[in-house]
Amino acid sequence: MSAVKSTFQRRKARVRRTLAKVANGRPRLSVHRSSKHIYAQIICDKTGKTLVSASSLEKGLRGKIKNGGNIDAAEEIGNLIAERGKEAGIEQVVFDRGGYIYHGRVKALADAAREKGLKF
Repeated sequence: MSAVKSTFQRRKARVRRTLAKVANGRPRLSVHRSSKHIYAQIICDKTGKTLVSASSLEKGLRGKIKNGGNIDAAEEIGNLIAERGKEAGIEQVVFDRGGYIYHGRVKALADAAREKGLKF
């Protein structure tokens, strides 16, 4: 790999720097998407541990969603991560979109998590 960072890597680093400044101890809701699946984690940056996670690869979701790489799957993951966060006692998070543009599947996941009561 070259020493020059890609546009995606620079954007991801810029988002993380900004989140670190405004987090105020809140955990981070991190999103990763691939062409076939979408993943979400709530991470405590103080300890570096994942508190809650959800992905379109889980067995329980396989029957509900036909394709893991579309907006419907992102909404299901958003609902699931919010429910699991509530069960773990997490009410407020900061949203880490990574290097992805806040559009499409990333936006659908965020909106679904907000509807279920996760605040960010």
